[in-house]
Amino acid sequence: KAFLNHTAYLSCYFPNSQKTDINDLRVFWQKGAVEVVHEVYYGQEKHDNLSPKYINRTKMDMGKWTLQLLNAGIVDEGQYTCIIQHRDRGSPKVIHTSECLLHIVANYSQPEIAWLHTGDLKPNAYLNLFCSSSGGYPEPKQMTWLISYENTTYRHMHHMDVSQDAVTKLYNVTSKLNITVPTNTFTNISCLLHLGEQLGSLVSVPLGI
Repeated sequence: KAFLNHTAYLSCYFPNSQKTDINDLRVFWQKGAVEVVHEVYYGQEKHDNLSPKYINRTKMDMGKWTLQLLNAGIVDEGQYTCIIQHRDRGSPKVIHTSECLLHIVANYSQPEIAWLHTGDLKPNAYLNLFCSSSGGYPEPKQMTWLISYENTTYRHMHHMDVSQDAVTKLYNVTSKLNITVPTNTFTNISCLLHLGEQLGSLVSVPLGI
């Protein structure tokens, strides 16, 4: 995983147990089947075959056998292959290949609750609430409303509206909650955005009624 517009680190996982001289190796990275991302040709960086979008965006750490992809964007997501060839009696022979799957992450804004209501709240009237979060990636899993009173918390799973910006590919999400105004008890309402198992969740500032 790499954060949007930050550097992604892709490893060849090459142990080099034979301690082969890098001047005898050809190392190249490709994305998918056709795009050449980086090439080190017998110790020298070579740019002739690179796909245009990777020119001046990559660096290879030959000590760690790791490729740095600068300013990683959502279009860079996908599978990368590292291929290492050894110059053996003049003709190159593949001695190592490995694959990396790159995922891009962009932080969502903290979910924010807004209410569509004017005037005083009357008991048993309906309360319309909106929760929204924006500018994130990948698409979130779910938005949950948490309603707490008298030491009990209720979870409400409501439909989540998702839109994706055509240019940036970042997501904006909203959810609506329609409940009756609680009577004679203090109530806290929060909104929780689930981003997936490895990314965790974001919670709004609670709204007290």
